[in-house]
Amino acid sequence: MSDAGIVRGDDGVRRCWWGSSAPEYVPYHDAEWGFPVADDIRLFEKLSLEGFQAGLSWLTILRKREAFRRAFAGFDFERVARFGEKEITRLLADASIIRHRGKIEAVINNARRAVELLDSERSFAAFVWRFEPAARTGGLDRAALAELAQTTESKALARELKRRGWRFVGPTTVYAFMQAMGLVNDHVDGCDAKVEVERAREAFKPPR
Repeated sequence: MSDAGIVRGDDGVRRCWWGSSAPEYVPYHDAEWGFPVADDIRLFEKLSLEGFQAGLSWLTILRKREAFRRAFAGFDFERVARFGEKEITRLLADASIIRHRGKIEAVINNARRAVELLDSERSFAAFVWRFEPAARTGGLDRAALAELAQTTESKALARELKRRGWRFVGPTTVYAFMQAMGLVNDHVDGCDAKVEVERAREAFKPPR
């Protein structure tokens, strides 16, 4: 590992230090994290899972992601919005996910808020991408990344979501969501995926 936070794997690929720290992280780091997303359901899923991560590690959530998808109807928020007490009871009994009533109820609440949001926005994606920050100038190493727990843009998005009644969407949770969904490219300098994300971002047209 270098001071910049790069690890070269046995496959010769240079990754951010965390991308090689567990087998599940390798494909997530190489093909998902940081690549721009404009799909409403994927965006809602990630924001929901970031809420579940609060107080836990992302690896814990990633290992349970397929179970979460099964439990929450693929994170189709129009379906989740119709969940009631029967579904909450089912979810609280499901040992394959995180059985936290507050977080479960937050996902259902947020699904209802997402449906409401579509009354005034063309899509959830168009709403989210309005908060895309300006392109970063300068490099990014591990030390600099550690200081990016939240930003002006993540605070603004969190504030607007909360104003609309969303829960478990603090600025740190929202910034982790922005990193994962490609609103920023926070792969550190020297990471092979950073270049691939830059290419994907150049070809991507943010929904408006």
